[in-house]
Amino acid sequence: MAEERFAVPVRDGNRVLVLSTVAFTVLFAVWLMLGVLGIPIKQEFGLDKIELTWLTSIAILSGSLLRLPFGIAADRFGGRIVMTGLLLFSALPCWLLTVSRSYPALLASAVLFGIAGNSFSVGIAWNATWTSRERQGFALGTFGAGNVGASLTKLIGPALMVAVPAAGLWGGLIPGGWRFIPALYAVLVLATAGAVWLWSPRPDRRPGAGRSLASTCRPLSELRIWRFGLYYIVVFGAYVALSLWLPNYYTSVYRLGLGTASLLTALFIFPASLLRPLGGWLSDRYGARAVTYAVFIGMLAASIPLAAPRWFHVGPVGFFVLVEILGVGMGIGKASVYKYIPEYFPHNVGVVGGLVGTLGALGGFLLPLSFGYLEAATGRPESCFWAMLLLIAASLTWMHRVVLGLKRHRVGSPLPAPMPAGELTG
Repeated sequence: MAEERFAVPVRDGNRVLVLSTVAFTVLFAVWLMLGVLGIPIKQEFGLDKIELTWLTSIAILSGSLLRLPFGIAADRFGGRIVMTGLLLFSALPCWLLTVSRSYPALLASAVLFGIAGNSFSVGIAWNATWTSRERQGFALGTFGAGNVGASLTKLIGPALMVAVPAAGLWGGLIPGGWRFIPALYAVLVLATAGAVWLWSPRPDRRPGAGRSLASTCRPLSELRIWRFGLYYIVVFGAYVALSLWLPNYYTSVYRLGLGTASLLTALFIFPASLLRPLGGWLSDRYGARAVTYAVFIGMLAASIPLAAPRWFHVGPVGFFVLVEILGVGMGIGKASVYKYIPEYFPHNVGVVGGLVGTLGALGGFLLPLSFGYLEAATGRPESCFWAMLLLIAASLTWMHRVVLGLKRHRVGSPLPAPMPAGELTG
């Protein structure tokens, strides 16, 4: 299988990379659109903080639980057909959100359009089959930069909600206000589905075709994969949580307008997404351990003053700078964590990447809930960074202990068994 991958023309791999990244960007914007739309929805429906937290979190949950089966499906049936199907499906719940008139209807729409979040495991598996091992870190990092789709609503949403009147256009045929955004996304995902289907290379590559499900899932018993999942919660789950949480934090704590809060959140999303290719290149060059160590240490240092803003006298400017440091770490770290997967599991990228992505995305579901309940219990908005600090410290400690154990084993063995390049990467 590996030899077959090297024979693939680079231009075909590049086409898959471009099309999958565009698709992922659009679907990621769909998945996280409630980060901004949640604020006018809260006002229109009179939701309290916990109801809004559940509304935004339920979309994250449905974009998390199916990442493993979607990754397996991409390996079995090819990324082209699975990505196209996911794009086509996502158009319907986007439109349903525009016509929702009750809280249960909002929740049902969020569950359905949240499935768009599973596009990550599809794209990871698809790109891995069309890219040589030497370029996988950079290619997967470039694809993952589609996370920048989370900023799309934050950049265009406030302006479009003002530009399109609440009554809509053409006698209400085109919804207005916040409802215009999901209607626009319904059109975008349909157009993207056509592009993916027509322009991606054929025949597609299906490394999992013909393999039994038991054989495909056998690597999931390894503890290492679950450790990678914890790392991914730090760099991705927390990223998703903050993408949703920051607009409300800026408006409620620093009394900023929605437009300014959305812009500042987008400025967090940019490095947290667009630095993924850099993280992949650094991981290809220096190894995942060094890069991930640096990421965790930097994020830990930034989280300490965020968790105790009164002690460190953190004002709005300092808060913004510290959050940007978190974003830089997350952007680089998302690529460094995923660099492990094709090194250890080159023939199981779909299933392993799906599980790691599932764990990371579940973190994106649980962290906003913990943020909401912590703030409700303590009355301290900075309590969200208490959870962040604990999570980063636990991951860094586990990584360090594993690496020390591997080094002791290597020193104590007179004839150590051959290891893959990333074995001592923690």
